[in-house]
Amino acid sequence: MDVRLANEAWEAVLTAHNRLTAAFAADGTFKEVSMREYDVLYTLAKRDAPLRLGEVQSGVLLSQPALSRLVDRLAARGLVARSHDDTDGRAVRLSLTALGRDVQRRVGRAHARCVARELHAALTGDDQRELRRIASALAAGPAPAEPPTDH
Repeated sequence: MDVRLANEAWEAVLTAHNRLTAAFAADGTFKEVSMREYDVLYTLAKRDAPLRLGEVQSGVLLSQPALSRLVDRLAARGLVARSHDDTDGRAVRLSLTALGRDVQRRVGRAHARCVARELHAALTGDDQRELRRIASALAAGPAPAEPPTDH
């Protein structure tokens, strides 16, 4: 295992994430909803059925208390609806309202154009396919173990 290489790769991922997030924020796409709010709307839009808060949390980078407060704000704005969970009387399910779906689609289209612009400026199509492959492997979990090295 090459600890230095792994940490340099991780640092490159974080640095790229920070640069791209700053570019997305500066683009002006996130005026109607913040990036974090959009993440929640997008997470809900990807699923056909209402989600529990914990299921939403697995798709966003927020603690449970912060996510609860954000969902409260989205619900107050009429973007997210709460419903009872038929399988667990204590739980609540979340879904997009019609307005929430409209906002998610509108912001999502603008964000997709910004993402494409940033990635096309820095990477070739082949690079983007390789990035998708590598990021998907990281998201899926550990790769097969390699023999240790002394690097």
